[in-house]
Amino acid sequence: MSAAAYFTVDRTTPGVWRATFSNPPINLLPPAAILELQDLITAVEAEPSVNVLVFDSADPDFFIAHFETAKSAEMPREAGPSGHSPWIDVVVRLSRSPVISLAKIRGRTRGVGSEFVLACDMRFASRQRAILGQPEVGVGLPPGGGALEWLPRLVGRSRALEIVLSGDDFDAEVAERYGWINRAVDDDQLDSFVEDLARRLASFDRETLGALKALVNRVGVPDGDAIEASNQAFFAGLNHPAALVRRDGLGALGYGQRSDFELNFGRRLADLQPDHSAG
Repeated sequence: MSAAAYFTVDRTTPGVWRATFSNPPINLLPPAAILELQDLITAVEAEPSVNVLVFDSADPDFFIAHFETAKSAEMPREAGPSGHSPWIDVVVRLSRSPVISLAKIRGRTRGVGSEFVLACDMRFASRQRAILGQPEVGVGLPPGGGALEWLPRLVGRSRALEIVLSGDDFDAEVAERYGWINRAVDDDQLDSFVEDLARRLASFDRETLGALKALVNRVGVPDGDAIEASNQAFFAGLNHPAALVRRDGLGALGYGQRSDFELNFGRRLADLQPDHSAG
């Protein structure tokens, strides 16, 4: 098992690598973790014996909470191998890699966390423990990491609008019904379900898997330039006056901490309404 700062990688099963996110207290995704994901994808692409890359979390309450906006100034700008900026490079290469990526979701998976699992080839979530959401609208921002491009393709226009305009939380059963995830699985069966699928995929020929994935990708995979445009809008929005007003006081509510606010972000978005009574 090898360790980066924000996840560990288990290579003990032939043909399968497992990357486990671990960034206490709530698995925020900082810019530095994006660079580590780029390195992981590069390593997987260079290892011909690997067919499957499984992503999960060491924290059953948080898969990836959301992007760590307090460190947004640290976001590197250098283009990755795909020719895109680092985050877009991650999701584009993940969706196009011959290696099959599986997201095993427990806990809150919001914002960039949702966008990360959307870029994975398949998503399986704990019926009892998984929550997905795109809460950016509540803090005055557009989703910037692929949600606006992936969700209409997977769930349709109207449901995509419900997800991104409401900013609400969605449990695994609704996410499955909408097509956001492949399948909701009872929590006590999730590990074995994903393990069995990973081992099955690992038993097949990588070249064949990659060729089939590339053919399926002809329909339904967003263009990297489109995601890049949303990403630029997200970072531009960080300094927009209305967004700054909505984010004012987030720390006092427990933003970025293990708190009731982070556990119930979708429900608590109403707490961010600015006070219009003055003046």
